Amino acid sequence: MKAICVTPGRELAVREVPMPDEPAPGHVLVDMEASAINHGDKIFLRMPAAAGNALAASRHDVWGVSGAGRVVAAGAGVPADYAGRQVAIYRSLGRSPENIGLWCERAQVPCTSCLILPDHVRARDYCGSLVNVMTAFAFLEEIAEAGHKGVVVTAGNSATGHALASLARRRKWPAIFLVRSAAAREALCRLGAEHVVVTDEGFTDTLGALAAELGTTAVFDGVGGDLPGKIAPCLPMHSTIYFYGSLGGAAPFSIQSSLFMMKNLSMRRFSNFESRTVKEREKLVAALKALEGMIDDPMFATRIGRAFGYDQIEQAMAYASGEGAKAVLVAKTS
Repeated sequence: MKAICVTPGRELAVREVPMPDEPAPGHVLVDMEASAINHGDKIFLRMPAAAGNALAASRHDVWGVSGAGRVVAAGAGVPADYAGRQVAIYRSLGRSPENIGLWCERAQVPCTSCLILPDHVRARDYCGSLVNVMTAFAFLEEIAEAGHKGVVVTAGNSATGHALASLARRRKWPAIFLVRSAAAREALCRLGAEHVVVTDEGFTDTLGALAAELGTTAVFDGVGGDLPGKIAPCLPMHSTIYFYGSLGGAAPFSIQSSLFMMKNLSMRRFSNFESRTVKEREKLVAALKALEGMIDDPMFATRIGRAFGYDQIEQAMAYASGEGAKAVLVAKTS
């Protein structure tokens, strides 16, 4: 079968590799309909050390962690309800020497890397969704355990921001979403977000008043750069900034030590793979089952910009959309 593989020089190459036909125990074979190219795919290619435990091993060095398709075979021990079903996949949820990455015609992954999709949706529309939805779910579980009851989301119009908006609303949690433009604010409000703040001049006054009113003491920061330093003075007492992304680039931020002590602020790294939701099998299975019942929420769907064939991988990796839409890889573009 045709697959996109990573070379020892950290480049991508289209190759012919053996197609699996007998799934390993606990695994499923999935005929891939589409695979999303995520921001992380590009980062991990350039900086392998940044991946940490994020990338499970892949037979034949097939790349790709996000995708969707249909289960065509299930190994021993896989629950019967996976048979023949459409699934969204986040390969990194399960580390296995039997894994075959998702940028190929037929992948092999543990069943616990898959979320069963309802029959009435198109699998392609969820080919990049599970990574964002599981991130949002695991984060809210973690901050709830830490005693937080409200959240500020810095990359509010990102795919993970949308997932957090939906899940926070279902939990009846107050949430504030920071976006970079009025158009992004309008788009998020149309989807049902109530508190959306544009990070233009003077936004910190609005944010400070809202954060105090709503008690949003947890920050999900997918931006980085100098933004954490700007919002720290606006946060309520005992707030924690959780760092997840770096869309803001390498710009540093600063927080006065007196402010840090006066407000009892803390800063932590958030990682899916260190969360109890993902590390503990029972919790992961429960999370997948819970998300299965709500995955058709429009806020969870993948924003698809353009589909590319496998032989167009260079163009696909170079694709960029100002609206956050993703390039997706498909075996057949027609």
